[in-house]
Amino acid sequence: MVVGEFTTEVDTVVIGAGPGGYVAAIRAAQLGQKVIVIEKEHVGGVCLNVGCIPSKALISASHRFEQMAHSEDFGIKAENISIDFQKVQDWKGQVIDRLTGGVKGLFKAHGIECVEGEALFVDSDVVRVNHGYESSRYKFNHCIVATGSSPIEIPGFKWSDHVLSSTGALALKEIPEKLVVIGGGYIGIELSSAYAGFGTEVVILEGTSSILPAFEKRLIAPVKKKLKAKGVTIYTEALAKSVEETANGVSVTAEVKGKQQVFDADYVMVTVGRRPNTKEIGLDLAGVEVTERGLIKVDKQGRTSNEKIYAIGDIVAGLALAHKASYEGKIAAEAISGEASEVDYRAMPAVVFSDPEIASVGLSEAEATKEGFEVKTGQFPFAANGRALSLGESDGFLKMVARASDGLVLGAQIVGANASDLIAEFGLAIEAGMTVEDIALTIHAHPTLGEVAMEAAEAVLGHPIHIAK
Repeated sequence: MVVGEFTTEVDTVVIGAGPGGYVAAIRAAQLGQKVIVIEKEHVGGVCLNVGCIPSKALISASHRFEQMAHSEDFGIKAENISIDFQKVQDWKGQVIDRLTGGVKGLFKAHGIECVEGEALFVDSDVVRVNHGYESSRYKFNHCIVATGSSPIEIPGFKWSDHVLSSTGALALKEIPEKLVVIGGGYIGIELSSAYAGFGTEVVILEGTSSILPAFEKRLIAPVKKKLKAKGVTIYTEALAKSVEETANGVSVTAEVKGKQQVFDADYVMVTVGRRPNTKEIGLDLAGVEVTERGLIKVDKQGRTSNEKIYAIGDIVAGLALAHKASYEGKIAAEAISGEASEVDYRAMPAVVFSDPEIASVGLSEAEATKEGFEVKTGQFPFAANGRALSLGESDGFLKMVARASDGLVLGAQIVGANASDLIAEFGLAIEAGMTVEDIALTIHAHPTLGEVAMEAAEAVLGHPIHIAK
C-alpha cells in the first residue's frame, strides 16, 4: 500500500537472509507478522553459501579421501586413488543449492517476500533498498538487522587471485601444492586440515602462543597431533608482515618469534577474524547506537537504542556463530510479537570441525571455579570406547564439569570423533537443569560414541566402569 512518499508499509523488515535473518523472518511470519526480507547477495547468507556449509562439505570430501587412502589397518588397500577436484566443487555446489532452495521454499510457504538489493536506513522507521539503478522504500513497524560479518583484510595482504579469504579458499579450482594460512583460529584450522587431507603442504602462521587460543590446551593437543601427521607445519608467535605475488604464486614474509622468515606457496589464506557489517547501512540515521568495534548495542531481546529496530548475529556482542544468530533471530521475532522471550547463552555450544572435532558448552573447569563454584569433574577417553575403536577414531576425550554440592551439570568439553553431535546432550542437560546422575542413569545404546557421555558422568560420580578409578 502506498502511503505518502513510501512505497510499502510492512509489519517487519528483516535485513539479511543468513541463518539469523531467515530464521527470524520465518518465526515472525509464524507469529502472524507480514514480513519482507532484504538480501543483497545470496539467500542463506555467508553460512549456507560461502561459510559453514561449503566448508563442511569440503572437509567431508577430504575425510573421505583420507579414509580411502589410509585404510590398511582395516585390511583394505586401494591403489591409484585420485581426486577430481572440480567434481568435489560441483558436489559442494549441489549441497548449497539444495539448502538455499529449501530456504526460498520456506519463505514462499510462510508468505515472506524476499527483496534483492542493498538496504539503507533513511529514517527511524524507513529503509530504502537499492537494486541497480532502481530503489524502493519500506516503512516498518519493526526491523531486525542481520547483516552478518566480512573477513578482515590485514595491512599488506590485499585480496587477490592468490591472497585469499576463506571465501576464496573454498572456491579454488584446483588443490594447491602449497598453502600458507595466516591465523590459527577455527576457520584457519578447519580449512588447513581439509586441504592437508587432500595432500596440500600447509604452513599455519598464528600470532599468539597457540592455535585455537579460545580452547583449553588439552583439547587442542589431539588436533595438533593430527595436523602434524597430515604434514602441517605450525608456527606460533608468528606475525605476517607482507606478501609478494610471484610467477608461481606468493612469497609471504613473517616475523616468527622475533626472526624474519619467508614462506613460498601457491596461495596465502588470511583468516584472522571477521568484522561486523554495520558501517554503510545508515544506522546513525535510524538512531541505532554502535560500539567502537562497530557492534550494535542490544538488550536481552535484541532491541537496539531504537525500540523499533532489533539486531542479531555477528553484528552484536558474543561469538560469531550461525546457531547463535538463529537463536537470537527467534528471540527477536518473539519479542516483536509481545512475548517475554530473552537470550540465555548458558547452553550455547561452540564447535570446531577440526580433525578430531572439538566441541564445548557451558563452563569449563577454570571458568566455573572463577565464577565461584566448587566443582567435580569426570573424564573418559575415546580410546576406551568400543565404537570409537571400531571406527579407528580413538583420539580424544570427554570432560564433564558439575557443581560439587548437587551434581548440577555446568559444562562439557569434547575432543574426538563426532564431538559436534555429542555436545548436544550436554546443551540439553544445562538447559533442563539436569544433574550428572541424570546422564549416568540414561541408558545409552551400545556400541555408540554416545556412551562416552554416560561413562564421563559415572567418572564424576566416582564409579566409572570402563576405566580405572
